[in-house]
Amino acid sequence: MITATELSKKYGENIVLNIASLEIPKGQSFGLVGNNGAGKTTYFNLLLDLIKPSTGSVINNEIEVSKSEDWKPFTAAFIDESFLIGYLTPEEYFYFVGELRGMNKVDVDTFLTQFQEIFNDEILGKKKYLRDLSKGNQKKVGIVAALIGNPEVIILDEPFANLDPTTQIRLKKLLRNLTKDSNATVLISSHDLGHVTEVCERIVVLDKGEIVKDIKTSEETLKELETYFSV
Repeated sequence: MITATELSKKYGENIVLNIASLEIPKGQSFGLVGNNGAGKTTYFNLLLDLIKPSTGSVINNEIEVSKSEDWKPFTAAFIDESFLIGYLTPEEYFYFVGELRGMNKVDVDTFLTQFQEIFNDEILGKKKYLRDLSKGNQKKVGIVAALIGNPEVIILDEPFANLDPTTQIRLKKLLRNLTKDSNATVLISSHDLGHVTEVCERIVVLDKGEIVKDIKTSEETLKELETYFSV
């Protein structure tokens, strides 16, 4: 589904990402972990053509992302609050994204009913602009908006940050079900080793822009990751 080949990103003499080869098959729940500056967000930005690679390419469903926009209709993401439109209410933003995905307001309203627990009566009907919501509620809106239209590829950067424990638990259940129910390819980066181990069937560790571990998740994975990062 997604293939990176000889992919690198440099800023001057500083190499922030250097991946010789990485393949993520369709329907896989894929986790990306690493310390600050490891290259996680850079990799996601390259997948979304938000920055250009210094070398190499990213292929999404046989489409090179830097040379065509044909991957966009089936790909969704939430990286940070810059993906939101601050002067819209949550409802207006959801309808805007839905329209881009070919859904009318009734379709979107129906879709949103399944997220009532995650919204926790703090998002819809409050007549607040997105810019006035808390960081956690902004994240809830961004994540749910990324799911509108049943995209085949979903990319989420630090989805658990700023969320309360109850919402984290509900989000983990939601993300686990995505690959089971819709066969979506889900890519998640996180600093929380426990969360990403629970959600993802495969985890790649980046260190200084390079892949140092590629793990199929098992009962031993969390311990292995904790051991690696404690050295």
